Amino acid sequence: MLELPKYVTIKEVGPRDGLQNEPNEVLTQDKIAWINKLSEAGYPYIEFSSFVHPKWIPQLKDAKEVAASIERKPGITYAALVPNMKGLEGALETNVDEVSVFMSASDTHNKKNINKTIEETYPVLREVVNEAKQAGKSVRGYLSTVFGCPYEGKIPVDQVIKVSKHLLDMGIDELSLGDTIGVANPKQVDDVLEILKKELSFDDIAMHFHNTRGMALANVLVSLNHGITTFDGSLGGLGGCPYAKGASGNLATDDLVHMLHQMNIETGLDEAKLEEAAVFIQSKLEKLLPSHQMQVLNKGGGVSDV
Repeated sequence: MLELPKYVTIKEVGPRDGLQNEPNEVLTQDKIAWINKLSEAGYPYIEFSSFVHPKWIPQLKDAKEVAASIERKPGITYAALVPNMKGLEGALETNVDEVSVFMSASDTHNKKNINKTIEETYPVLREVVNEAKQAGKSVRGYLSTVFGCPYEGKIPVDQVIKVSKHLLDMGIDELSLGDTIGVANPKQVDDVLEILKKELSFDDIAMHFHNTRGMALANVLVSLNHGITTFDGSLGGLGGCPYAKGASGNLATDDLVHMLHQMNIETGLDEAKLEEAAVFIQSKLEKLLPSHQMQVLNKGGGVSDV
């Protein structure tokens, strides 16, 4: 029997995790307009960009301009990803509400992603977390390749626990566990969470699924049954990982919201306004978004009908 919550928190990562992997850059004014539309949809949290060097992710080189121009609504946390102290400096200049740090459970993926081993990454992130906290900011941590790595295959759960505890011990406020290349299946998620819940408090855990093989929603359902109530989503299913070959889009926020609402689980999100925001960014990208909800809409159906 499923143990389902009454309310689920969805954190929108599309403007960062969605756009960073697009081959074409979206105009700054279009990003701003899109984020403003997302702000109208009822999100509690929007990750608007990343303060990574433009050499690595040119699609997000306008993070400062975006941060300065979006209309910030009260009650919404506007967050940005930072890789190091230089990135944090830029983020703090724009007065972000929360900074996010990131690393991998896989040493090989970590080297490919940030050019450091796991052990070399800890002191870098610890300094960022400490400085962000001193500046009065909350901090989120992303842990990639929790369920599988494109270079190392399955990652031992003990390794996931070890890195997770290191991040939590630094003082991060929440840890998002990522299925970076979308290889997780419901049985694996169940097994991993069963072990993790003995070592970590799920009050501080979010899940970040990718839909490479169409199993993201099924994996959400398993996570819900374990008591996890915070999930990352990218509107329309935008996104992927630039350093993980074959990683397709993130879990689509619109598909997730539709499923949860159909199960009488509240999200605080307005499906009609999500549709409007998805149609807008789809027009700017000049390609069809992959979410099921957008496929229905693009074929002439209504995605907001219950």
